[in-house]
Amino acid sequence: MTSNRRTFAIISHPDAGKTTLTEKLLLQGGAIHLAGQVKARGDARRARSDWMKIEQQRGISVTSSVMTFEKDFDGETITFNLLDTPGHEDFSEDTYRTLTAVDSAIMVIDAAKGIEPQTLKLFEVCRLRSVPIITFVNKVDREGRDAFETLDEVADKLALDVSPQMWPIGMGGLFEGLLDFRTGLVARPEGGSKEFLGKREADAAIPENYAEEIELAKVGYPEFDLEAYRNGDLTPVYFGSALKNFGVEELITAIADFAPPPRPQPAGEELIDTDHGEVTGFIFKVQANMDPNHRDRIAFMRQVSGTFKRGMKLTPSGLGKPIAVHSPILFFAQDREIADTAEPGDIIGIPNHGTLRVGDTLSETNKIRFTGLPNFAPEILRRVQLKDPTKTKQLRKALDDLSEEGVIQVFYPVIGGSSIVGVVGQLQLDVLISRLSAEYKVDAALEASPFATARWIKGSDAAKDAFEKFNQGNIAHDRDGDLVFMAKSAWDVGYQQEKNPELTFSATKER
Repeated sequence: MTSNRRTFAIISHPDAGKTTLTEKLLLQGGAIHLAGQVKARGDARRARSDWMKIEQQRGISVTSSVMTFEKDFDGETITFNLLDTPGHEDFSEDTYRTLTAVDSAIMVIDAAKGIEPQTLKLFEVCRLRSVPIITFVNKVDREGRDAFETLDEVADKLALDVSPQMWPIGMGGLFEGLLDFRTGLVARPEGGSKEFLGKREADAAIPENYAEEIELAKVGYPEFDLEAYRNGDLTPVYFGSALKNFGVEELITAIADFAPPPRPQPAGEELIDTDHGEVTGFIFKVQANMDPNHRDRIAFMRQVSGTFKRGMKLTPSGLGKPIAVHSPILFFAQDREIADTAEPGDIIGIPNHGTLRVGDTLSETNKIRFTGLPNFAPEILRRVQLKDPTKTKQLRKALDDLSEEGVIQVFYPVIGGSSIVGVVGQLQLDVLISRLSAEYKVDAALEASPFATARWIKGSDAAKDAFEKFNQGNIAHDRDGDLVFMAKSAWDVGYQQEKNPELTFSATKER
């Protein structure tokens, strides 16, 4: 029975309020009892979903966590798997891979700022995979843009039909509540903090100027159409304030009612459905050192089909021989519990010592390969310099671990000693240095590298060998041993492509 699973992510620009919304959804699901533990002191005060040291220092999410919670709707219990995605653009690769593991997404937009560049980028990833989106316009209790302006921007920039499901009665200092179109109830601010404490009015008196707006919003936009939403052509729009609890309950109900249950996943030409005859899944993330005391590595598997039972033997495509999964984990941010069974749509953590890697397919028969989890060519390349040469082995282990997680990519040049790390954004480099020191006790520095970008070389073995022989100074191997051309400029790539038509210089590599 998988129709009671909803596996979704929240996408937004940094600062749009994603972490607050995540907390309030968990609070709604009874998974935490004090949102943000804002009233607590010191250590307890950090947001529960941002658990890594650098995240606490900077107040940003840099790794994708998984949080599972349950909620009853008219006697039916729905299990929600919420995948948290880094909002910071420097982590777009980790986010991209996380979005391969979800069936729907909530897009959070700041009422004052509208659609920001990072939101647009993440939306494009959702569109590539036809992931349906529910839009949440946050912070309506602050001064913001006109609601119509925000709706029209979503429609224009994202080429989506928009269907408002609720409407703010005033905004900012004039905010008087939220009208839910479905029930006709108005959620009202209460007390000195003007937050939503549960008061909903039926047949509420609505000031004339807002009544006109509301009429216009109801007739001026398409009605909600479930099929159009699930195809990725229409987005239902909810307004609210995560901080003040407005719109959160309506949002979680919308995910339960509208968001699709686990969807089939691509495996080459084939789509594997939830009722496929065996247990299958794919690893979309590996996280090392979630518990610094135990040097653990957890591989996150999105289950695609079958009923998983603890102790089962599954074969990872990268390994070719079966492994027994004895202590699979279900997540609540950093808290975990052992899972005895899991269904399609669930995310299970599999503790391992480096045997499982991002992009691996796990299955009972080892006949399926899920596709669509690429590596992207890095935009920044740096040389790693060790301050203590005796730590070469630790550095190599650390770089391999972190590249497996997708924090960085690592390239080992054929000529010259220093490893080269590649990243999409500057912040990843800060995270790299911070984690080398905190988790691996390796003191390293980064310096400029002569290369601007990297391309994976594909072609016949003979052609690759000949190319490597002539270009040794520009050749490296990635951590899988695959051949990589280290280019000094984009022109360099074009030139080599012209000279070697029998080779392909690829900016992505299927993991």
